Amino acid sequence: MQSEDRRVLSALREARPDVVRAAEAFRETLAGGGKCFLFGAGTSGRLAVLEAAELPPTFGTKPFRVRALVAGGRAAVFRAREGAEDREEEGRRQATGLRAADLAIGVSASSVTPFVRGALEGARARGARTVLVTASGPGGTGRIADVVVRLDVGPEVVAGSTRLKAGTATKLALNQITTAALVSSGKVYGPWMVDLRAGSAKLRDRARRIVAAAAETTDASAARLLADAGGEVKTAILMGRSGLAAPDARRALRAGGGDLRRALERAQDSNIRR
Repeated sequence: MQSEDRRVLSALREARPDVVRAAEAFRETLAGGGKCFLFGAGTSGRLAVLEAAELPPTFGTKPFRVRALVAGGRAAVFRAREGAEDREEEGRRQATGLRAADLAIGVSASSVTPFVRGALEGARARGARTVLVTASGPGGTGRIADVVVRLDVGPEVVAGSTRLKAGTATKLALNQITTAALVSSGKVYGPWMVDLRAGSAKLRDRARRIVAAAAETTDASAARLLADAGGEVKTAILMGRSGLAAPDARRALRAGGGDLRRALERAQDSNIRR
């Protein structure tokens, strides 16, 4: 299995141009006010749920902006519901709420899962952009999606068990698509997730450590900055780096489109002019 799993990274390298295109579509959709929907069945659907669920705490995205829809509904996330993937009309129905500003990402190891195909066809009918992430070989996808991220990992060790190499490659591809999109949207500063939502003790500690490192200050000072900023990491960093008060730091961030780098540049230019 480990020998076969080495093929996963090779497949991702070969798919890099399409991963980039998918990430750009994701970023442009969110920047334009649209929503991103991930559709999948079985393992692919569960990977879609995992991706959507982890973005809000990591990057501060609104939960309704990135959603996963699984064949068979919520129950299918915890227990296999065989046959749900065959319901093409259900996939098409799930896509009825999409608009032209939205993005549909179909996740299907085989590329022929009827639920996913129905969802992508429904999305295209409404003018939405579409991406297919698949581990299928060349051919067979036709014009089902605007961007096809093909992860050619080859046959599984256990024939047909796509939770193996196909699942691993899919998880990595989805990580790369969403992370690249959100990094380029200003959700990361240096190596730090500056839009994280500190909803647990672990994340509150991480937020404090991020502010201390990014603002080049002490832990105690970082804690005070976060308290003054109402827990907003980017605001606290800008305050620590520029000396701005919280309301001024928030205004600078809004003027910079939420991008900390732009806000820091604006604050620096303002100080130079003074």
